[in-house]
Amino acid sequence: MNVLHSKFAKGLIVVAAVGALVVGSTASNAAAKTITCYKGTAVKKVTTAKCPTGYSTTAPKATATKAAPAAAGGSVSLTATYKGTMKMVWSDSAVTVTSVSATGSGTTAGLDALTGTGSAAPSSQCDAIGGSGVLGSGANTVKVSFDTTSQGCADAGEAPATVTIKGNAVVNGGTGKFVGATGTLKVTGSFGIKSTAAGSSESDAITLNISGNITTK
Repeated sequence: MNVLHSKFAKGLIVVAAVGALVVGSTASNAAAKTITCYKGTAVKKVTTAKCPTGYSTTAPKATATKAAPAAAGGSVSLTATYKGTMKMVWSDSAVTVTSVSATGSGTTAGLDALTGTGSAAPSSQCDAIGGSGVLGSGANTVKVSFDTTSQGCADAGEAPATVTIKGNAVVNGGTGKFVGATGTLKVTGSFGIKSTAAGSSESDAITLNISGNITTK
């Protein structure tokens, strides 16, 4: 397998999946100058100075359509689909996800945002996923990390191609109502890639389906 083929596989699998689950730090969010806009149950993250027409920066009050975090010693159900955009840059030996921004729908348990960054050095067309991250934003977030069974595979040895993701994310605590949280979440998803040429950059759509129960203390 040539360098581009090798680089293509694990780079996309690890970087997109892990980057998408890793919520950016305050510094990275500030650099991107991102604001969150709301319109009913719809949520958008934009880098413009103001929200699109019909949206505002005021978050709506919680409704019955979204499961609220459980009381102490309870269990929170998550069955959500996160859709958004992933930006990548390729080098000769690695790939870097410079930003991921996605919004969740379904039963999100208040964990509506999914943003982050990532990087990896590739090895094969179908490989293990390794990494950790955070779901949510604001006061209530959940820390997660992929277990050793998680894997991603590209459907071709060179671009263009589609990468599918399948595995588990282990809950390792969190913040706010999720401090000390535990559990295992099932993760599946996919994204496309247009090129693996060194120096190339692109913006691609990504979808991640995350489900399972989060046990709160």
